[in-house]
Amino acid sequence: MPGVRERGEEIRKLALRQVEEHPRDLVKLVADTFHIEPQTARVHVQRLCKENLLTEQGKTSDRSYALAILENWQKQYQLTPGVREDEILDADILSHLGNLPDNVRSIWGTAFTEMFNNVLDHAFASEATVEIRKTAIATEMVVHDNGVGIFKKIQQAMKLPDERYAAIELSKGKFTTDPSKHSGEGIFFTSRMFDKFDILSSSLSFSRSTAQPQWIKDKFHEGTTVWMKLANDSTRKPKDVYDEFTLGLGFDKSTIPIKLAQIGGGGLVSRSQAKRVLAGVERFKRVTLDFTGVEWIGQAFADEIFRVYRKAHPDIEILTEGANPDVAAMIRRAGGA
Repeated sequence: MPGVRERGEEIRKLALRQVEEHPRDLVKLVADTFHIEPQTARVHVQRLCKENLLTEQGKTSDRSYALAILENWQKQYQLTPGVREDEILDADILSHLGNLPDNVRSIWGTAFTEMFNNVLDHAFASEATVEIRKTAIATEMVVHDNGVGIFKKIQQAMKLPDERYAAIELSKGKFTTDPSKHSGEGIFFTSRMFDKFDILSSSLSFSRSTAQPQWIKDKFHEGTTVWMKLANDSTRKPKDVYDEFTLGLGFDKSTIPIKLAQIGGGGLVSRSQAKRVLAGVERFKRVTLDFTGVEWIGQAFADEIFRVYRKAHPDIEILTEGANPDVAAMIRRAGGA
């Protein structure tokens, strides 16, 4: 049984972790979870407010809580010749990340240098803005540039019929518009190091988790905005992510979110749509098709992937996940597991 002090810490940790989902009923949630009186739960929540870890607004039934912003830093950089991402990391970024575990600082260092280097090498931008927001629970970072826009550039480089197809190409990994300087792995691996990761450009979104918060949408418009969020006590390490997508010595596994291929209102029904999903898949040994968020696929779409392509590429292992019963039935009908 934990002592009084340890139990109090557990109660306050839960309050901090749950406040974003329960801003108005936080006290009730704490009381119900730990089987304590509401007044006792309120004492713990009020203590977090006094420690400036939570903020409080309103009174009685209108009272709500939110995580306090402990760090809110922003700086704009002019992208003149000689600007280097590693120098910015050492001079500015690390100090504003504050006291974080070594593995978390390593993720942030890896992510910032990857994303800022992409701006320098690809964006054709004149300036970039970096913003860091930190609470007791998590840290968020934005890297924004005023350049051409990542999806527009991919569309032009690949001669895609629609800018929206660029998001699915980006999700596969091993794609770059400048292979002499980049392997095309940076965004793929970086996105998987974070709890939440999104890229916003031209009103399009590349997301592994959820939509960007409103404060970002209100602030940044033209160009490209990368948003990353990670728990301050995350146990993840960069090596964990690299190992997850490595079968041999190199980057040979990928996961493709099929929902990104849903363009327009017609659904995923044609062989041409399937071929777009599969473009470049031969670069990998194992590919997982994630059908989360896909309500239905047509027979031709499924047949092209799970019979035609598999027969032509027997050395590539194609797996699936996230399929609802209707999608799973169509996959099985086409010969997929």
